[in-house]
Amino acid sequence: MYRGSTTASYFWDDGSGINGDTGLPASGLPMQKGLAASPSWPLGTKGYVLYQGKKAEFFIGDRGPGIPSSKGVMLDLDGQTFAELTGGTWNPESLTVDGIGGIGHIQVEYVITEWGSGPGIKGEPRPFASGAYRVKDDSQPSPFCLSALIGGGGGASAERITLAGITLGPAAGPEAVIALSALEIWMIVCALLCAAKSVLGLPCSSRTRTA
Repeated sequence: MYRGSTTASYFWDDGSGINGDTGLPASGLPMQKGLAASPSWPLGTKGYVLYQGKKAEFFIGDRGPGIPSSKGVMLDLDGQTFAELTGGTWNPESLTVDGIGGIGHIQVEYVITEWGSGPGIKGEPRPFASGAYRVKDDSQPSPFCLSALIGGGGGASAERITLAGITLGPAAGPEAVIALSALEIWMIVCALLCAAKSVLGLPCSSRTRTA
């Protein structure tokens, strides 16, 4: 439903107060493997991350990271998952990952497979300070936003677009044969409509704010 890349950190908030533990997860669910925190995605959102050939599933059950999200750290994985991805060992006493030289951040690709129904905004992750976690997003966004369609995250000046493994534009070569499915055509139409609304200063979706 949506994909991108970000810097990920790790945490383990089980209410023990160890190593900066801030309390139980915001969702009310117990801390567990696969429970991740996002500063903006709706609670209950499901997906997976890819890191150096490894894949790990997650669901959004908490909020965070806080200040680091303003510097591009947009996903907080649980410590056990972080340990598996990096080849480290999870230490349940110190709530840290051992054997990786103190590394606390990794660059991951993420794929959203299902948007949650809880508070939060769908699409591109936003810093905690934006307050997006308080917003109830009732929109149905396009399968991919325009930035995900245009290579390199560029704007209207990008010379080629990659969609489902098919490269469009000059770089594809004049001899390229392009076959698009109905879903791919719909994705392109949605992205172009969203781009047109952006040019006109109109929002791509409607959102309501909760108290």
